[in-house]
Amino acid sequence: MQILYNIVVVLLIIMLLPYFLVRLIKEKGFGERMKQSFGFLPKHALDKVAKKDCIWVHAASVGEIVATSPLIKEFRREFPHIPILISVVTCSGYTMANRIIKDADSIIYFPLDLPFLAANTVKKIRPRIFLPVETELWPNLLKAARRYNVAVMMVNGRISDKSVKRYQYMFSLLTDMIGTVNKFAMQSEIDASYIMRLGADPKMVAVTGNTKFDQTYTDVSDKEKMQLISEMGLDTAEGIIIAGSTHKGEEKYILDAFKQVRQIFPKIKMIIAPRKISRKEDVKMICTQSGFSVAFRTDLKEKCSYDHDIVILDTIGELGKIYSTGDVIYVGGSLIPHGGHNILEPAAHGKAIIVGKNMFNFKDTYMLFTKNNACITVENSAGLGNEIVNLFRHPQIRHDMEAASLKIINENKGASRRSALILREVLESLGENPKTLSVPSTEAVENFQTYLFELVHGRRKKNLTGHVIISILDVFSFIYEKLVNLKLWLYKRNLLQQEKIDCYVISIGNITVGGTGKTPTSQRLAREISSMGYKVAILNRGYRAKWKGDVGVVSDGKELLMTAAQAGDEAYLLAKNLPDVPVLIGPDRSLTGQYAIEHFGVEIAILDDGYQHWQLKRDLDILLVDSINVFGNGHVLPRGTLRESLAHLDRADICLLTKVDQAAPHSCEYIRETLAKNNDHALVVESIHNPKGFVEIGDWSTNIGCSGKKINEMAGCKIVAVSAIGNPASLEQTLQSIGTVIVESIRFPDHHDYTTSEIAAVMEQAQKRGAEALVITDKDAVKFPKEIINKENRIPIYIISIAIKFQKGADEFQTYLQEHLPPKNK
Repeated sequence: MQILYNIVVVLLIIMLLPYFLVRLIKEKGFGERMKQSFGFLPKHALDKVAKKDCIWVHAASVGEIVATSPLIKEFRREFPHIPILISVVTCSGYTMANRIIKDADSIIYFPLDLPFLAANTVKKIRPRIFLPVETELWPNLLKAARRYNVAVMMVNGRISDKSVKRYQYMFSLLTDMIGTVNKFAMQSEIDASYIMRLGADPKMVAVTGNTKFDQTYTDVSDKEKMQLISEMGLDTAEGIIIAGSTHKGEEKYILDAFKQVRQIFPKIKMIIAPRKISRKEDVKMICTQSGFSVAFRTDLKEKCSYDHDIVILDTIGELGKIYSTGDVIYVGGSLIPHGGHNILEPAAHGKAIIVGKNMFNFKDTYMLFTKNNACITVENSAGLGNEIVNLFRHPQIRHDMEAASLKIINENKGASRRSALILREVLESLGENPKTLSVPSTEAVENFQTYLFELVHGRRKKNLTGHVIISILDVFSFIYEKLVNLKLWLYKRNLLQQEKIDCYVISIGNITVGGTGKTPTSQRLAREISSMGYKVAILNRGYRAKWKGDVGVVSDGKELLMTAAQAGDEAYLLAKNLPDVPVLIGPDRSLTGQYAIEHFGVEIAILDDGYQHWQLKRDLDILLVDSINVFGNGHVLPRGTLRESLAHLDRADICLLTKVDQAAPHSCEYIRETLAKNNDHALVVESIHNPKGFVEIGDWSTNIGCSGKKINEMAGCKIVAVSAIGNPASLEQTLQSIGTVIVESIRFPDHHDYTTSEIAAVMEQAQKRGAEALVITDKDAVKFPKEIINKENRIPIYIISIAIKFQKGADEFQTYLQEHLPPKNK
């Protein structure tokens, strides 16, 4: 049965490839989802949890993430020292998880349930326990859990009628999956009976209640509620109806009911939240055809208006808070035979709730609210209209329903706490002490990504498995390259539109994965152009920033407004090192650029890491090429480290060769020859990373302007080099060139977040080796634990200060800028 399942899954993935390709082109974030789904998980995410006996919680999409949020709070409270990993399936779930769950250590996309992917992911992470939320049972993942002795506990378990019938046809596969689970923590007695019908041992089944009763991320104050209403231009409405999580074919019923309501209450307005945001234009068309004026929530954020009847909610994860603004709530998926959606989010705000007759996916909750007169059921659009009219005509009926909803919520809280206590029992029954499960270590542990890196770069001998992997990677590289070429072609043919902002745009980027010196080059260029009298801002994507939104201001050119964790280390460093230059983060740099123009009067915008950011039209493309690593292994991702093929070098106006002083003989000539074959117009400039001095981390943290030690003062000093950067060999070579004695080099994965225990172990190792100091980069410094920085009588920790110094072609570069930048009187 397992073999048959695997064949079906593989065939299904092949059939869906065209659909995936379309989404890859059209949908932001889908590329990252696919990359991780095929097992290429980011090192920074893995490093926090891999092989540290983490708690792995899997929630498929937005609904499960809502249920997971209070669980994670309780797990963190119960197990403060154990890393917590969350995996999701959908892009909306990933966005929602990053937005509302703050206590998780890492958030990743769940691997496709293929045998080798599931096994490799479990082997790579080695969690102590895997917790699927609701009914996320995946045969290959559970098989891998059995293989690697990973415990499994279902949390907030829910089984619908359809699922019971569907699972029964899985025969031996179902027996294996059910037999893998150590504990079933189910939402209700009905769900418990269903899982036992599927074969679960009654001794392993517990009823905890629904964790969605515990969620608090949607809590809204009166002030926030009024602000939301104002932002949506609904201040003048005499009542607000919300239709949440609507599906195709359902809006027609809702709009017919709304017409009925408006005949009696013409000043009542409506908010429609389609389940899939991709349907927003279709929903708008249906509303317009029904005679209603419409505005999108995202447009109203930019410019508020009041001349609309309906607001279409086209944002991810906001519905839970928006429910607070409604007077009457209709929960979608219930007038059509979809099975309904969870009514607990509007109930948490104490709202009068209406649903259709098709609530079979949420029988237990639906019965609870219906029995307590907290929910009204309607058969059709006429019934929906009549009930809404009745609730507005008789406010006391509405208020009684609101009170009943809040009473149910308050009486049913505690499922998350009960789940956490059951989890502790499970872990203790396995013979583990949950308080001592995680043992940090500074030893490098080989994982599958390391193996892949060495394999594709020819550093590991190929056996049969290696040849198979390379062949598979070649196929995916071919597909990836064609997709990149197609996307670029669509932009060149204006089939995909580039945004234009009213300032001069300079892009700085590279064509390979890994450190080429983008951040210090952006700093140098910003200073250079600022000294010419222009107002400059840097637009960074905010890689690994905890802040989520459209426009984030890291620095306004006067003071830092975000921490390193909020902004991401690269953006924070740019802001810290450029006190007179605004630094902004956000995924859409046309938005951040326009914001910089309107709020800071910016004339020149620098896109940090922007060579592949084709959405924004630029005036100058500067491409960095690492003279040490050159063009990687010549292959595009995932077979190699090229982000796009070498033919795309032709877009560069200036090619900056970095670290030429550390390059192997003839490397620069080879780079110039390769550039000449693919680009006949670019100015070629050479640069070096010039060490300026060393600053003690304590001084650096509190004083931007301190000078520290001169370069020659560190000559002969015994040091331990510690780094988590793209090219640690370059740092080590620089340190050796200035006369330091490196007694040991400790390399962490790029963008690694250091823990106190890791650095304590590093300092202990440095003491054993007789080191006089640790030396790190400023990129590492922003992630160093404050406990270490503030510790008394510790070994000195110096940050090496690096500046970009232009060499060959420097005068031509200066002239180029003077000739191509816009006139100052523009």
